[in-house]
Amino acid sequence: MKVRNASRWAPRGLRGWYFAALALIVASGGRLLLSPLLGPIMPGTAYFIAAALIAYFFGMVPALAVMGFGLLIADYLFVPPYQQIGVLDQSDVDLIVSLPLVSILVICLIERLRRSQFRTELIGLVAQSRYEMLLRADNERLLAGRAVDETHRLLRHLPRYHDDIILIQAPDRRTALDDPGGARVAGPERIAAATAPGLRYEHVHSDDIKLLLPTLTPGNHRARVDMGAGTFKPMDCICERFTTHAGDFLVLRLGG
Repeated sequence: MKVRNASRWAPRGLRGWYFAALALIVASGGRLLLSPLLGPIMPGTAYFIAAALIAYFFGMVPALAVMGFGLLIADYLFVPPYQQIGVLDQSDVDLIVSLPLVSILVICLIERLRRSQFRTELIGLVAQSRYEMLLRADNERLLAGRAVDETHRLLRHLPRYHDDIILIQAPDRRTALDDPGGARVAGPERIAAATAPGLRYEHVHSDDIKLLLPTLTPGNHRARVDMGAGTFKPMDCICERFTTHAGDFLVLRLGG
């Protein structure tokens, strides 16, 4: 994954430059204290350490500034002949070559590592944000599924307590099935699964039920109802559509 902001890991503002100046002062003071012991040995080590620390905490640009000024200070104060810039000997050449070479190498490696670290942190934040979004979506899906299940459970109980209801059907769940030839045909099993029989369901002639189920639409219908002793009488039926958060439902009942 390509992260464009991976190079912007370093803190912005003047804080890095303040610490760079402080690092130069501390490195110079420490090297001055050690001069009686070290003499001309390792004149740029303190500035190399200071540049590496600044590179790790504040980025490449302040670290390069520390290295540049540290090179001048080290050559002026700690390379013999001391406090003379006009004289250039082997010690000056060794310092001018070694300190920038090693410092730039270490600073570049630190910059690369810090960019990789910052890139990993950004990817982790994005992954966490997406994970939280997936969790919220999953919770919403579970809540919606629970609401749908409760609605269907209620609709299964409603026909048992209303004498006029013949059946309740969910048109969204009686979708057509594809046959091998490419045509769309109604699936009887799916239509039956989307139908909740009512108390009057058994009283309606089975042939009328078979005709009504695949083509049930809101409006008036005619069906033969058992009046007792095997006698069927044509009666008016009313089909109404009800829209809920769980979908649309068709309720077929006897006409009043």
